[in-house]
Amino acid sequence: MASRKFKKKPMAEINVVPYIDVMLVLLIIFMVTAPLLLQGVQVDLPQANSAPSPNQEEPLVISVDAQNNYYINVGDNDKAIKPLSTITDQVTKVLRVKPQTPVLVWGDTNVPYGTVVELMSRLQNAGAESVGLVTEPPR
Repeated sequence: MASRKFKKKPMAEINVVPYIDVMLVLLIIFMVTAPLLLQGVQVDLPQANSAPSPNQEEPLVISVDAQNNYYINVGDNDKAIKPLSTITDQVTKVLRVKPQTPVLVWGDTNVPYGTVVELMSRLQNAGAESVGLVTEPPR
């Protein structure tokens, strides 16, 4: 009796081309919509090499302009100057409802370092586990 040799059939391969196409479309969508999600007062941001935040929640953005005025992107009038105590109260209220909300600081380049550190400390006391700094990529 002749022995038969069975040839191994190659394993089925997954076609990844459609997945790559979908990922590229999603990347373009995120690149277009990401700048629209962040709102705040126009400030001259410092430049730094940094990676974007991976969080998908809409962040709380606290802005500090060159005159040390504070703004927050909560409510109807996000362009109104607010005292720091009002901002920390609003941050506390938002974080009670949505504790995973990211908190970002937009600080003008001309704002003293101590002002930004005090703001970050007050935000952490208000319940923000971590506070991010928004920068512009170097030109």
